[in-house]
Amino acid sequence: MVEISTFGAIFGLAFAVFLIFKKLNPVYSMIGGALVGGLAGGASLTKTVDILIGGAESIVPAVVRVLCAGIFAGVIIETGAANKIADRIIKRLGEDFAMLAIILSAMIICAVGVLLPVSVITIAPIALVLGEKANFSKASVLIAVLGGAKSGNMLSPNPNTIAIADGFKVDLSMVMIHGLLPAISGVIATYFIAKILIKKGDKIVLKHKKNEEKLLPSFRASILGPVVVVGLLVLSSVLKLGLDSMLILPIGGFISALAMKRTNKFLDYCTEGLNKMTGPAILLLGTGTLAGVISKSALSASIIGVLNNLGIPGIFLASIAGILMGGASASVTGGSVITSTVFSKPILALGVKPIAAAEMVHTGVSVIDDLPHGNLFHISAQSVDYDIAERMKLIPYELLIGLTMNIVATILYGFVLN
Repeated sequence: MVEISTFGAIFGLAFAVFLIFKKLNPVYSMIGGALVGGLAGGASLTKTVDILIGGAESIVPAVVRVLCAGIFAGVIIETGAANKIADRIIKRLGEDFAMLAIILSAMIICAVGVLLPVSVITIAPIALVLGEKANFSKASVLIAVLGGAKSGNMLSPNPNTIAIADGFKVDLSMVMIHGLLPAISGVIATYFIAKILIKKGDKIVLKHKKNEEKLLPSFRASILGPVVVVGLLVLSSVLKLGLDSMLILPIGGFISALAMKRTNKFLDYCTEGLNKMTGPAILLLGTGTLAGVISKSALSASIIGVLNNLGIPGIFLASIAGILMGGASASVTGGSVITSTVFSKPILALGVKPIAAAEMVHTGVSVIDDLPHGNLFHISAQSVDYDIAERMKLIPYELLIGLTMNIVATILYGFVLN
């Protein structure tokens, strides 16, 4: 039953974006937008609060899984395993394939469970050193890192993937596996776009410090944990073992620590991982409140009505909703939560298979998620010492990468295999 008007839902979204631009914490911005949207949409204060709480409660299962994923992420990052994997890829491909090395290292680091912004922070320093040697521009290196990481995010047990799997009631491993072809298309698009940008903009000039060799684990020990995690997720799905990601990811974290002979610091890694996942987990709750208001509104019906009036097939709803919500929240995680929570029933009612809907939404939220009211925009700018004006110039190129993945996913899962 619709309790909030379409105007209220849109106004709430717009108000949340306004608050984020005003530098209010995104979590409070989402809650504030949800509250204002509910009231503007015609609900009483008491009813609006109930809707906010209900929306947050609906996302709790995803929050628990994200917090458990922190154990694995903490081990991979704090032991230096992520750096080792990236370093090995770059060294093996060498300067002759420098651009591809940057893209693949960013993709794999994000794919093994490192958060998208953290992947950028991890890879950017290595990429800049390689880019300086190869005489690349800052723009080309940043696009390579961002495009690679976004492609890897399609394959990763990250908060966005967990939220989508929960929202569409499909196995996490299936969302990851079906993201492979869109991810490959993203890598290809990133490579050609980065190549175009090699001569554009400022060249990389670094202030070199004395080499400080970090004691990194071996490559075999570093890669074992991610391999175990992916293997267990796939086996659980294929053999119907019923092993949830909230069990598999901590197991993978412990095996990683064991392989790298760092079990004596395992509890410290868990703490660091929890710290890294606390932000995304709380953001999920804040986004859940906004999703609750939107789900009680006529917004989804209004969007479907517009599509019908324009003669656009309903199967495009998953992609369009993902793109709009990813842009509105400026977060692939926030967009994933809102879209999979609010639009899952309307999308599935159109006859779209759950896994097809999940992939179209997942790639959709990655099209215009990296905007100035989101944290990835600023984190990525800082990683290469860009100001806001310079960073803004790269948004159209990011859009092309995200749109490539979305088009591939829509054609493949929306039409060919649906």
